[in-house]
Amino acid sequence: MYKLALKNLTIQCVSSSETRNPFVEYALQYSLAAAHATFDKNQNELLHKLLLQGLSITILGCNDFYSYRNQIEGRGLPLTPESLATIPPFSSITLNTEDANGANCMPEVAKTGLGSSAAMTTAVVAALLHYFGVVRLSSSKDTQDRKDTEDLDMVHKIAQTAHCIAQGKVGSGFDVSSAVYGSQRYVRFSPEVISSAQVAAKVGLLSEVITDVLKGRWDHERTEFSLPPLMTLLLGEPGIGGSSTPSMVGAVKKWQKSDPHKSQDIWRRLSEANSALETQLNLLSKLAKEQWDAYKCVINSCSMLRPDKWIEQASEPSKEAIIKALLGAKDAMLGIRYHMRTMGEAAGVPIEPESQTRLLDATMNLEGVLLAGVPGAGGFDAVFAVTLGSSSTNVTKVWSSLNVLALLVTEDPCGVSLENADPLTNEITSAVSAIHIQ
Repeated sequence: MYKLALKNLTIQCVSSSETRNPFVEYALQYSLAAAHATFDKNQNELLHKLLLQGLSITILGCNDFYSYRNQIEGRGLPLTPESLATIPPFSSITLNTEDANGANCMPEVAKTGLGSSAAMTTAVVAALLHYFGVVRLSSSKDTQDRKDTEDLDMVHKIAQTAHCIAQGKVGSGFDVSSAVYGSQRYVRFSPEVISSAQVAAKVGLLSEVITDVLKGRWDHERTEFSLPPLMTLLLGEPGIGGSSTPSMVGAVKKWQKSDPHKSQDIWRRLSEANSALETQLNLLSKLAKEQWDAYKCVINSCSMLRPDKWIEQASEPSKEAIIKALLGAKDAMLGIRYHMRTMGEAAGVPIEPESQTRLLDATMNLEGVLLAGVPGAGGFDAVFAVTLGSSSTNVTKVWSSLNVLALLVTEDPCGVSLENADPLTNEITSAVSAIHIQ
């Protein structure tokens, strides 16, 4: 529970400090400051009257952000998406456990590494700004149909700033941008755009700098990007043990400083491989539009074959071009993995650990698998695969036999939007992140 001071837009926690969440606190403060800075005198008076009534905020955590493999194994169920779907939506993850002395303690929350803090911050900011009347968000899930781009830009600026201040540093910003806009190709903004907010967070002058944040030069790059048709993105949880992203990133940065020449060379090669993969995926999307029948035929055929048999499907020039693009994407991914392993070895951190390498190699040799790798900063947390046609079903079965749980999460091209109903009253098991304000 918090108390708000309307004069300087600061909040004070008046309940147990154990329940404090800096991401929620800064999302609330920055959303209020944005409303105050945007509104005229009459609108601010209405806002103050609204706030005097109090705010009750309910935050629902989608199951996809958390690990439930212990619950599945405890029930004696197989490690499959079907078993995961039996877990009720928005299941509690804060049950007390007992330590060795029999005393109650709060367990460590096991996450799937999908940016839950960024998603929550974005949801809270978007809900508050919409509730206050600063923005008018759409409920459409069709990216081509949405007319609220400027409103999404406002949400993005406030959510990015609040999230950076809450975590005490400027990260990649990709998690927040994905939560706001959906699938995309992204280049981060210059950290200087929120420097005044970082100072304000220390001295409590938020109301004086929020305008700088809103009118600052946000120079991030965002272009639409999605998987080509008839492809599925899978995320798997190996259950081997978590990796600390900050410590791994810190080790890589230390290596970069100690060996700048080698590190720059590896980064350059990795960047080239990433660009090559992007080029091949965009080419496949283009070929799908121009030659749909041939594209569909190739994807369906290759979905039932191991990659070394794909080239045999090139019975005509149009199909050959599609298969070459598929194999080009696969080769680019192998290059990405190689450079990430090389970087990890040089920095002394397991970006692609040996156990993950064996799993990924086995996955990439399965029928219909285009890509496989470790997401984010790498480590033991998760693996991903991109499959063709209906081959994802076989991949989840193979993963299950290898003690890997395929998650229910899917690619989302939409980003933040209004829900048409309270998610708690709907039979929703995946791909939902919402906030309800009373």
